[in-house]
Amino acid sequence: MNKPLLAALTTLVITGAGVAPAAAATAGSAAPGRARTAHAAKAVDFAGTVALSNCSGSVIRFPASADSDPALVLSNGHCLETGFPSPGEVVVGQSSSRSFGLLNSAGSQVATLRANQVVYSTMTDTDVTIYQLTRTYAQIKSSYGISPLTVSDTHPVAGTAIKVVSGYWKRTYSCNVDGFVYRLKEGGWTWKDSVRYTSACNTIGGTSGSPVVDTATGKVVAVNNTGNEDGQRCTENNPCEVDQNGNVTVRQGINYAEETYQIPACFTTGNRLDLNAAGCVLPKP
Repeated sequence: MNKPLLAALTTLVITGAGVAPAAAATAGSAAPGRARTAHAAKAVDFAGTVALSNCSGSVIRFPASADSDPALVLSNGHCLETGFPSPGEVVVGQSSSRSFGLLNSAGSQVATLRANQVVYSTMTDTDVTIYQLTRTYAQIKSSYGISPLTVSDTHPVAGTAIKVVSGYWKRTYSCNVDGFVYRLKEGGWTWKDSVRYTSACNTIGGTSGSPVVDTATGKVVAVNNTGNEDGQRCTENNPCEVDQNGNVTVRQGINYAEETYQIPACFTTGNRLDLNAAGCVLPKP
């Protein structure tokens, strides 16, 4: 996970910057995927992102969501207010009254939104928490003129230009998808098919849960979650990459995100979670 927020604040005071990128400790395989055809970049700003008490997030919708549906907020599993879900644990339908600071395009807070439920949260295979809000998309749009970010339902592509947009820090990071990691291991947790950033996205504590936005489409393709800080191997705050043959690669200073394209298939009419829906591969309780 990105370092605890207190540690991140200390780093900023001492250095004024995030973790410096460094070379891999061991050689890794070439990034999978194919090069992306260049497209005109869309303007990516803070509209629709949110600040949590210790993390970042975004108001999201899926391709089939309706304006009348209760709005959802996406963040990390390790940002869950009741603590990190254990390996293998899946939280569904947990009551919540968590608040979120809604930002406009300039990064100014224009409202406080509130959850009534943790719809889904896990740190197994992925690292996500999805909250349901007390307001619909239409109500948020009518009151504040802000639309949600749409979650893409297709797998991201290596080479894609992206922005990591932190509502907590009101800061964006620009880089590219460097490739994909078969298994990303950190402490007791293992994540599948994670996104590896190029070194320019040197995210820090508090950026956890930030949407990773494809600058060509404006859609969310991943959620920011971790980086290797100290060059350690597979420990907390020092994830390691494991390939299909079990080879381990450590890339100090490199940061990662968890893909989100698989989430829309698990939500049906009314933004209702259905883990038994066709195509839904999210872990079940």
